[in-house]
Amino acid sequence: MSLVKPLAQDGVAPEHQAIWPALRREAEAAMLEEPLLAGILQATILDQDDVSAAFSFRLAQRLGGGDLSRMAVRDLSLAAFAGDPSLRPALLRDLQAIRERDPTCSRFIDPFLYYKGLAALEAYRIAHWLWHQGRITLALNFQSRVSEVFQADIHPAARIGSGVFIDHATAVVIGETAVVADDVSILQSVTLGGNGKERGDRHPKIGRGVLLSVGAKVLGNITIGEGARVAAAAVVLHDVPPFSTVAGVPAKVIARSKDQAPAFSMDQMFGDGI
Repeated sequence: MSLVKPLAQDGVAPEHQAIWPALRREAEAAMLEEPLLAGILQATILDQDDVSAAFSFRLAQRLGGGDLSRMAVRDLSLAAFAGDPSLRPALLRDLQAIRERDPTCSRFIDPFLYYKGLAALEAYRIAHWLWHQGRITLALNFQSRVSEVFQADIHPAARIGSGVFIDHATAVVIGETAVVADDVSILQSVTLGGNGKERGDRHPKIGRGVLLSVGAKVLGNITIGEGARVAAAAVVLHDVPPFSTVAGVPAKVIARSKDQAPAFSMDQMFGDGI
């Protein structure tokens, strides 16, 4: 069965249409729970027209104040959402991915307000839009600021799909020519890096449904096949077959997986042996 869902006219899948109303309900409940945060909840979510505006406001609060003011960050984010219709459905799919895969997450509002992984990923999407607008210096400035604030270094030229879950985000590095498909889960301290100082296409290509466990290092222009699982602290230097598990330094195939999308299950056990 295909994992691709039909999209509504605005590009958002029907099951994701309810996320913004849910965020608003959660904000109202959170204001009653914690009056000290009522002002920021009102300004960030309840005073905004849609999820794009709300996210732009929140990102400006978190990233603004470096080389760029909060107003400048907000305006750039809004321009990116207006200029690239794929960004809003991607944000919603990323939120849904966290809600489904992170056992600590019981509400949409928590990752929306606080999770570094979501903030770093969506800020990358804005930088990626800037990159393709020819605003290279500003895109790299965004990358630098995201690295400072969220401890995740994602090059704006990398290509990343939607439904991606970056858990914790700390020390995640994704290189310039890396490609990450839809529905991938990436845990902390993962590197998608080069393998030397060669130029050109030099970074990994990660297939759909892949799980990259804590501290995995995937180096060079290699392919991690669909539904593969890379074990914690593995160093991957060669292609990985689809629906397999690799572990070790250097990494080797140690199991075949019956789990077609470990990114969804977040199951880091090796499963049945070869």
